[in-house]
Amino acid sequence: MNEIKISAVIITFNEEKNIARCVESVLPVADEVVVLDSFSTDGTKQICERYGVRFFQNKFDGHVEQKNRALDLAANDVVLSLDADEALTDDLKESVIAIKTNFAHDGYTLNRLTNYCGSWIRHCGWYPDSRIRLWHRNKGRWGGVNPHDRVVLVPGAKTGHLKGDLWHYSFHSLSDHLKQLDQFTSIAAKEAFKKDKKVYPMIHIVFYPFVTFLRMYFLRLGFLDGLPGFLVCISGSYYRFMKYAKLHHLKRDAKDT
Repeated sequence: MNEIKISAVIITFNEEKNIARCVESVLPVADEVVVLDSFSTDGTKQICERYGVRFFQNKFDGHVEQKNRALDLAANDVVLSLDADEALTDDLKESVIAIKTNFAHDGYTLNRLTNYCGSWIRHCGWYPDSRIRLWHRNKGRWGGVNPHDRVVLVPGAKTGHLKGDLWHYSFHSLSDHLKQLDQFTSIAAKEAFKKDKKVYPMIHIVFYPFVTFLRMYFLRLGFLDGLPGFLVCISGSYYRFMKYAKLHHLKRDAKDT
């Protein structure tokens, strides 16, 4: 059987701390690397050029939209999509190389292991965090609701699973996480507002965050990850609180206009 060609596809914005690690991890398995950048103001472009990637730039208008735009830039039909703060482990590289001569499914899921402020999180519902990241692009596109994108395959598509982890270097500090939480909850609230999602303040803003923490910390064993696990669970609860608090304000302001 002929060996398939794989395009590694990455979107970036000010990722000079991460992009070299990401690109280096895919070079052994990818036949090309495509980077779609949102006009970074740091050294992201220069780093990418050192690795000879196919580098493009386009204004960012949403995670789903940008990732599908990057998908269309790939020269090969089989794509491996990564975020700039992710990297393939050696075991995962071997799994990808092995299926290049036996691509038996329409898509493949990978387990993602997240590094949070220097600690690997194996509970809290964060692991194995299995996601489709390798697939035939004629069989699927990016979907979901911003900022929580996901690959949606066509009905009847078959999926397999690859051994090995995808390392996710999420946040270097708690401050970084809080900044992203503010950004992502604003995006999520606006998306929910567009869909006219109902909000019951006492349930969504008070009750749901509390239930989220209990589920992550106890049912999903977040306490086994120590203090980092506790912070992850608290942040999950805070995300739920801020999303619905912001949505409540958007709806209130719309009624006042």
